[in-house]
Amino acid sequence: MQTWKQKARQLKKETYAIYLACKDPRVPWYARFLAAGVVAYAFSPIDLIPDFIPVIGYLDDLILVPLGIWLVLKMIPPAVLAECREKAQEAMGEGKPTNWIAAGAIVLIWFLLGILALVWIGQILKR
Repeated sequence: MQTWKQKARQLKKETYAIYLACKDPRVPWYARFLAAGVVAYAFSPIDLIPDFIPVIGYLDDLILVPLGIWLVLKMIPPAVLAECREKAQEAMGEGKPTNWIAAGAIVLIWFLLGILALVWIGQILKR
């Protein structure tokens, strides 16, 4: 159980290091773009697939976030990544940052999907 906690802490630290790296001008634009998306999703208090949905609710947390982090880490220059990891180590003592903009975007997506579902159900009932 201890190794899982250590891996979770490491994943949080890596995510924050990516956040720091996406603001660094030495990182290629495409890596910063992907890093911003991964970090926004990882730090968002709301998931695209809510956790209360059995099994698939946790798939995004267990597969998508680590996969995105792994991919972004491959794109960031090693010197920049080393600096950002040091800064992240220092900053993680303050807690996990929250991205309310990403949370708003995900709420908007769910809201639009709800409207789409209502329109679709309305069309079915008219037939």
